Amino acid sequence: MSQSGTKEVPGDPMTLQNQVLTTGASMIQNFNPVNQICAHLHAYHVYADDPTRIADFRQCLIYDSPEKNARLIGVEYMITPKIYETLPPEERKLWHSHEFEVKSGMLVMPTPKGTPAAVWDKAELAEMDNVIPLYGKTYHMWQVDRGDAVPLGAPQLMGSFTSEEAVKKACPGGIKELADKTGERFGIDIAKKKEERQGLRPGWEIHPDADAFWKK
Repeated sequence: MSQSGTKEVPGDPMTLQNQVLTTGASMIQNFNPVNQICAHLHAYHVYADDPTRIADFRQCLIYDSPEKNARLIGVEYMITPKIYETLPPEERKLWHSHEFEVKSGMLVMPTPKGTPAAVWDKAELAEMDNVIPLYGKTYHMWQVDRGDAVPLGAPQLMGSFTSEEAVKKACPGGIKELADKTGERFGIDIAKKKEERQGLRPGWEIHPDADAFWKK
C-alpha cells in the first residue's frame, strides 16, 4: 500500500563494503515472507487520535510510495467477521471497517504496466468484494505526513474513512480532492470505481464496535 512521495532517509551513503554485502545477501538469502506479497493497494488512513490528519494507503505492509526506495511506515492486519466477533469488546474498538473505503472508490489496486485495463478491472472488483467484510487494525510507526526524517515516538493507531463527512475533517476538498490526487497519480477514475462497486455485498452490516474513534 502506498501514500505519498518518497524522500531519502537521512544518513551517510552506503559504503562500498555494505553495497557488496547487501547485493550478495540478496542473491543468497531466502525472502519467502516478502515474496508472499500478493497485491498493491492504494488507500488513505487517518490518525485515530486526530481524524483531521490524513495519511496516504489481509496482512499488509504500508509504504509511503510504490517506488523502489519507498519507506516502510506501518502495518495493517485484516481479519474476517467470524474472528472479529471473538475479540473482547475493548479490542474490537481498535479495528476499522472497509465498506465506505471500497464503495467510495478510494481504495484501488493500480493497474500493472502492460496489463489490459478490462482484465485488471475484473480482478480488482473481485478483490474489493473480498475486502468489504474484513476488519483492519493498522499502526503507523513513521509519521511522514508531519515531515519526520525517521520514525519518532510511539506507533499510532490508524483508521479508515466511514463517510463523506469524515473525509472533509481531514481534507476540505472532500472525496473529489482525494479522487483527483489518485487520478493524477495512477490514471484512475474514482467516480467510475464508485459506480461499479455499489452492488457489492448488498445488506452487509458493520459491527457496531468497529470504527470506535469516529464515535467519540
